[in-house]
Order: sequence, then structure tokens, then C-alpha cells
Amino acid sequence: MSTPAEVPAGLPAAPEITEPLQEWHRLHVRMLVVRPLNEGVAMLVPILVLLFTGNGEKWRLIASGVTVATILAFSYLIWRTTKYRITDDQVELHTGLLTRKQLAVPRDRIRTVDLTSKPGHRIFGLSAVRIGTGQQDVPGTDGLTLDAVTQQEAERLRVLLLQKGVAPRAASPEEPGAEPVALPESEVISRLDLKWLKFAPLSLSGLVAIGALFGVLSNYADDLGLHPVQDLWEWLFEHPSLTLFAGFLVALVVVGLVLSIPLYVLQFWNYRLTREPDGTLRVQRGLLTTRSVSVEEQRLRGVDIQEPLLVRAGRGAKLAAVTTGLGSKGESNLLLPPAPLSVAHQVSRDVLKVGSDPTALRLRKHPFAALRRSVFRHVMPWAVIAAGLAIWAPPWAWPIPAAVIPFAALIGWDNYRSLGNALDERYLVTRNNSLVRSTVALQRTGIIGWRIRRSFFQRRSGLMTIGATTAAGAGIYHVTDVGESDGLALADEAVPELLRPFLVDESAVDGQADRNVWR
Repeated sequence: MSTPAEVPAGLPAAPEITEPLQEWHRLHVRMLVVRPLNEGVAMLVPILVLLFTGNGEKWRLIASGVTVATILAFSYLIWRTTKYRITDDQVELHTGLLTRKQLAVPRDRIRTVDLTSKPGHRIFGLSAVRIGTGQQDVPGTDGLTLDAVTQQEAERLRVLLLQKGVAPRAASPEEPGAEPVALPESEVISRLDLKWLKFAPLSLSGLVAIGALFGVLSNYADDLGLHPVQDLWEWLFEHPSLTLFAGFLVALVVVGLVLSIPLYVLQFWNYRLTREPDGTLRVQRGLLTTRSVSVEEQRLRGVDIQEPLLVRAGRGAKLAAVTTGLGSKGESNLLLPPAPLSVAHQVSRDVLKVGSDPTALRLRKHPFAALRRSVFRHVMPWAVIAAGLAIWAPPWAWPIPAAVIPFAALIGWDNYRSLGNALDERYLVTRNNSLVRSTVALQRTGIIGWRIRRSFFQRRSGLMTIGATTAAGAGIYHVTDVGESDGLALADEAVPELLRPFLVDESAVDGQADRNVWR
């Protein structure tokens, strides 16, 4: 990338326009306050520990002051050394004091624009704009981020960057006599229904929050010389009690249920899924931290209906997008939070613009040999653990994994019941897993290859696992433990001629019924 022309010392702040910014600009000056505010929340606990522990030593006050001053100085240096511009061809970001970073993203490679406003951003009317280009779903590993610009400019940048062209200039409110510009209305596909809160306890988000909070508190306790986790485990081993263990589980479940509803509200309040006039799907959600993710519809390659075990028991599901530019991890690809299964199918139809949701197709079952493999894979680890504990652990330890074995067998059976595949005119549908059952409808035109795996035990059972590779979502979607001839026929029918050169029709060799095998 060529080095840009010298930037004047008095760089202007980001202007609120929708046409390319040919000149270099800084992030908004309010960032000097917002960054310490956001960083200060994370640093609040260690600062309080320094201030209120010990006997009021002077070094603790000094260390706290130095920490705050460091955060402020770091924020100023980031603001002072960061500049960006948007040309007709690319988005450029230069940052860094000792180590200079020069990032450039071609505009024709932009796949997603993610607007995020943490509480500190929202107080001062700012947003962080993350520009994504590929499958990476971790901030900082793909594209670039402008943190922070005004919310009005962030919205205009979203429209500008996703339409791959120069947007018409919007009348600035500072121009005298400017008339407001009427923008096309968005089509609302789905919005939050408070009845969906009943799925919050079934999602186990409260238990996840408890685990995260426990981990954070344990780390700080270790820093203070306390070892609560180690002490707790030692006490439990010295005083084993089934009643105590059962009481602990009950308390954990109750607290998890109580926390799950406010966590659902924090994540999905004001949820809206809309189809924008610029040809994008936009998901907006969040209470304290608001987030808006926009995806070009032309990059959409399918949908994934995900049914965690307990949510499925309540006839619920959530919906994710299979699209280029967003991976399958995290929640960037989320189209619908936990909601009734019927709503998930309806949103799937609306998003894909089809009359019948392909994820609701009747699926072909897999051979009985797949049931044996599924039950064996789920039961065997617990049996091995129980046997090991029976030999080397206290007598009370081995019954715990032994008691899990019947439930593991049920999960293995349910995993087999979940297996299935189907084809329609446009989509390959595959369903896998039990704890989080996933039904994926993948565009047949988006399949770019096949990955076929046959383990030793699969070969003995006449099974194989076929993976449809694609440039979207997880990158590969599996049809697990399908019969060899059925799996090869499925792949050949889904994308004609792609697999044909590697197949032999046995009927032409030995007079048997049609059966595809490898060359």
C-alpha cells in the first residue's frame, strides 16, 4: 500500500457525511472521555482492591492514581495517533505511536458492518464501527474498527460501505435552509415479543453467567492470597455428603434461573430484524450495550435453526445466518434469539424469501448402524471414567459417572434421532447433534466442494460422513454417519458433476442395483 500524503497537524474530526472522506480525519474527540469510561469499568475492581485493602499504605494510593493516569494518557495517545479516510476504493486506518499500523480494506471486500455502542459510547452519542471482510468472528482479526464516531455518522457509514458506491449526500443540519431527506422505510421481519422470556431459563445463560462470575472472583481472590476453590475442593473430599451436593445443585439451578431473565433482557432488548432498502439484513439488539449488525442479502447462503436441548423441550429455537463475512462462533450471525420454533421457521422463510421453509422438510433417516455408533460414543467415555475411579479413587467417586451412563445413552439415542438430510430445488438440508440440535439449510449453489471421511469403524459399519464445504458460516456442514451409497448419491445430486468423476456405478460392473462407490 502506498504511503499517503503528509497529514496536516490540525486534523479535523470526523465529518457527518455519507460521501467518501478523501481527506484524513480523526476519531471523535469525545473518545478521550469514552475510552477511560469503558476501560475504567474493567479496571474498577483492581483499583478498589488497591484502595481498600491493607492498612492504608501510601503506595496503594499512588498505584491507584498511576493506574487512572495511565488509562487517560493511553486514551489520548490512541486518539492523537489515529486517523482514517474512506476513498472510492478502500477504507484506510493508521494508528500507533511506537509501532505504526497501516490497515486498508478494499471496499469491494466489505461483507459486514457492525455498530456497537457500550454504555460509555451511548452516554456521549458515539458508536464503534467494525468493518468485516471474511469468516473471522473475533474483533481485531478481520477488517478494521473505527472506535469511536458519532452515531449519526456510524449509520451513514453503514449505508455507504455496504452499498459499494457513493451515496447521495444527505443535507447537513448545519446548512441553512436544509430540508430533511426522506429515506426509504425498512421492512420489519421480526421484533421482540415479551412472551419469549419464558425461553430464557431454558437457555442456561444464567449458569454460564455464574461460571464467568465465579472465575473472575476466583482470580481476584488468588491475587489476594486466598484460595477458595482449592479450599472448597479439599473440604468436599474430606467431608463427602450427598445431601450437601444435592443442595449445592439446587441452589445453583435457582440462582441460574433468577439470573437468566435479566441476562436475556440485557442481550436482546429492542431486538429488531429488518430488511433495509440498501439490500441488507439488519439485526439490532441490546439494552446497556446496543449492537447493530448488517449483512448483505446477496452474501446469504442459508440459515441454521439451533435448538439447545432444554429450549427444544419447550418447543423453542434460535436462528443464525449462514453467510460470507460472519463465522459460526459468537453471536454476530444471530438472526433470532431463543423464541418459539414456529417463529424461527417463519423468520427463516422471510429471510430466504421462499414459500416453504427448507429446514421444515421431512428428513431421510440414517442407517441403524449410526445408532450403535452414537450410543457407543456417548456411553464409552463415562464407562471408562467410572472404571478408573473405581480403581484409583475413593469408593464414593465412581457411582457419580456410573449414574450418568443411562443419561448418556439417552443422549446418544436422541443424537441418532436428530440425524437426517434432505434436498429440495435450492437447498441441501442436514441435521446433527442432540445437546444443541442444528438444522442447516445451505444453498446448493454455495457448495464449492465435498470432504468425505470414513473412519475404521465407519468402514466396518458401511457409513461415512460427508462435509459440504462453502465460503460461508462454519465453512463446512456435515451429513454425519450416512450410508455410503446414499451419501455419495446425495452429494452427486446436490451438486451435479462435482463428485461424478470420482464415482463408479457398480450396476455396470456386476449387474446389481444402482449403487455409487469410490473409484
